[in-house]
Amino acid sequence: MQHNLADASIKVARPAWQQQRLVPRIVHIGCGAFHRAHQALYQHHLLEMSDSDWGICEVNLMSASGRQLVEQLRAQNLLYSVTEQGTTRHDVKIIGSVHSALHPALDGCDGILNALARAETAIVSLTVTEKGYCTHGATGELDSTHPLIVHDLAHPRQPKSAIGFIVEALRLRREAGLAPFTVLSCDNLRDNGHVARAAVIGLAQRQDAALAAWIEQQVTFPCTMVDRIVPAVTEETQREITGLLGIADPCGVACEPFRQWVIEDNFVAGRPDWQRVGAQFVPEVAPYELMKLRLLNGTHSFLAYLGYLGGCETIADTMQLPAYRQAALSLMLTEQRATLTMPVGSDLNAYAHQLLERFSNPSLRHRTAQIASDGSQKLPQRMLDSLRYHLHHGSDCRHLLLGIAGWMRYILGEDEKGERYPVADPLVAKFEQINQQFPSGPARVQALLGINEIFADDLPANPAFVAALQHTYDRLCQQGARAAVASLNPEAK
Repeated sequence: MQHNLADASIKVARPAWQQQRLVPRIVHIGCGAFHRAHQALYQHHLLEMSDSDWGICEVNLMSASGRQLVEQLRAQNLLYSVTEQGTTRHDVKIIGSVHSALHPALDGCDGILNALARAETAIVSLTVTEKGYCTHGATGELDSTHPLIVHDLAHPRQPKSAIGFIVEALRLRREAGLAPFTVLSCDNLRDNGHVARAAVIGLAQRQDAALAAWIEQQVTFPCTMVDRIVPAVTEETQREITGLLGIADPCGVACEPFRQWVIEDNFVAGRPDWQRVGAQFVPEVAPYELMKLRLLNGTHSFLAYLGYLGGCETIADTMQLPAYRQAALSLMLTEQRATLTMPVGSDLNAYAHQLLERFSNPSLRHRTAQIASDGSQKLPQRMLDSLRYHLHHGSDCRHLLLGIAGWMRYILGEDEKGERYPVADPLVAKFEQINQQFPSGPARVQALLGINEIFADDLPANPAFVAALQHTYDRLCQQGARAAVASLNPEAK
């Protein structure tokens, strides 16, 4: 058996377009599993069927794990595999759309800035998760107290944040008389293009008013909606990939067969013809974005918190429990659907049932603990905006209330058997302080609602909501997660 893709020259031939040397017209920041299974795969398919020369320069700003991934990609001639795991069939593809891969520890800040600032770069895309934008979750504005932003304000020529790198690269381009690039957010954020714009311009305004004005006038920030379930890669995943490939691939990722990409067609320096390989270019992304954030991501979070507390390791495990399956469907069709206004012809009922089948795919093993991470960044757009709709209309929102209560119980870091587990979240220090002072009861709910970055000012000031959430939280703690979920829809046996 060959050791890895770099050694597998007989089994895995380099694509012809890599031999012809791709032009690095896209710089992507955040070369995680999702990007490798989504945007890079779309570009791979376009290269397969056209004479496109758009290659991707991958940039990873993460510390140890990011450096290791870049080193592994380089060792494999920038090739890696994507395994699409269906319920009965697995398909493996070797992806060849990557032109180069960079990391600050290997290439320095200047190496990354040079890649961003060169004339060929037309798009800078991002998958850095919600926390990578260094914004307030409740407002979407730049958080000037964020440690990375504090550093970048003090040392703008040696940035650490993705936003800092983009602002500095745009400064270099402006001073060199080069045209700007498009900033393309591909993260699961409501109005992700607007969030990216607010963060970039917000940082630029604190550094150079003239630069900020140039960015505001010249740079485009399209919104996007991305959809594909890509679980974190585990040792088990890597063993499965090795078995399918016949060789080891430490950069390989596994995902579901379904994929979707909806993009606002607003690119200042051109773009690839991704519509030829299934992407949708539309004038307005918001309806699709909200549909996905609330139906898919909101339900994912609901199942993650309450599934983990209920002893379910994966989302597919939760789908084996009738009460959880019914609760997921009811959350989507009775509470989240009411908050959406979709284009004519959209079938949200079919979309919700399709999601149930995607959630049920046992091959994915999408861990509840992975989806439950970074909840402080996810709650506002996945649940709280919908909650505000129901509070305004006086309508039923018991599933949303239980989802929020599930998050409050999950971040206690102790399961229903009294066993401890780590909570991954940028605000974990605040959680730990509240956990020590208010481990239970109404005071805990009130303290958590006081985290302004998550709940803003309006929700803690709504006495009816606070009382309903306290009641729901108490019921969850007294009954346990499985019984609390079952009580939402008693008919689900």
